[in-house]
Amino acid sequence: MYYPYGFYDSTMLLMIPAILISLYASFKVKSVTNKYFKVRSQRGMTGFDVARRILDSNGLSHIPIYPVGGVLSDHYDPRNQTVSLSEEVYHGNSITSISVAAHECGHALQHSKGYFPLTFRTAIVPVVHFASSASWIVIMAGFLVSPRFLYIGIMLFAATVLFQIVTLPVEFNASSRAIKQLEALGISSDDENRECRRVLSAAALTYVAAALSSILQLLRLVLIARMGSDD
Repeated sequence: MYYPYGFYDSTMLLMIPAILISLYASFKVKSVTNKYFKVRSQRGMTGFDVARRILDSNGLSHIPIYPVGGVLSDHYDPRNQTVSLSEEVYHGNSITSISVAAHECGHALQHSKGYFPLTFRTAIVPVVHFASSASWIVIMAGFLVSPRFLYIGIMLFAATVLFQIVTLPVEFNASSRAIKQLEALGISSDDENRECRRVLSAAALTYVAAALSSILQLLRLVLIARMGSDD
């Protein structure tokens, strides 16, 4: 075995901040979204109503909106140009519902405007899917067979790290567009806009945590590789 300690060494300490912020992000998004799922928007518009209003007002009436199962499983698919909203968001008229719906429409607006980070992220999705599936298999081969596999695995894992980093401006920008649309279309009041920002900020924290975890994991793998080569 090339690396006698495998994953269990002093480099594990690098993952402590990532674990802590991930736990906090998970707690934060659940507590904030659950809180504002219970707060009805003043205009009483559902997530579907908000999404339809935003899309139609921006010349995107051709984009369909579908309800999907799951909790906060909302997403915009640039491949077939569809907005999918979780049942509670689609049918709900809460602050969380209108915030999340507007956010997903923010991605549709990015796509229509050719927002480069979204275009780039979409383009590398096939590569990232392969890299994320293969990287840990190759990395384990590096521990058990040859250090060459470890370096290849690190390069594959770096692709997933790049994806997480590119995701940050995509998500922050979508939230910014969402708030602007809610304000411009008079969907929410000033007080509600502040509440919508809280919801979207909490959700954004999960992407920050994911990016940090990926970066620290990559750094850890590089350190392990260097420690092995020094031996």
